[in-house]
Amino acid sequence: MGHPPRIPVWLSADQRVVYFITFCVAGRHKVLANDEVFAALQEAIAQLASWSVIAAVVMPDHVHLLATPAERDLSPGQLSAAIKRRIRRAIAAPWQWQPGCFDRLLRRDESAQDKWLYMRENPVREGLVDRWQDWPYRVGFEM
Repeated sequence: MGHPPRIPVWLSADQRVVYFITFCVAGRHKVLANDEVFAALQEAIAQLASWSVIAAVVMPDHVHLLATPAERDLSPGQLSAAIKRRIRRAIAAPWQWQPGCFDRLLRRDESAQDKWLYMRENPVREGLVDRWQDWPYRVGFEM
């Protein structure tokens, strides 16, 4: 069964398009929260030409991103596929990613802040650190 067509971006022309994107390791294996994968993610982000990553948090089995496309109609799925491909190649990963990603178009400017608060607290909720500032596998906002 194919994917349904994407809903067009129905934001006003002056509002920046920001997506909250999550992608996971197949079987939810806990293989991501390490220096090698984090360095590969940072390199993958640096190589992006059509997207800007505002913030990212690498968890043991998934990655959260806040990202904005250079063109309004670019697909978040293409962004996640590019990042996933680059990470796997960089570390010669023996594991696989789950197909696709979860993405949500943020509708209000403050939504990016709300999503960042959710992302940064994820390691605390999972019991990995006591304070979000102690989680080393994050880039972006420092609010």
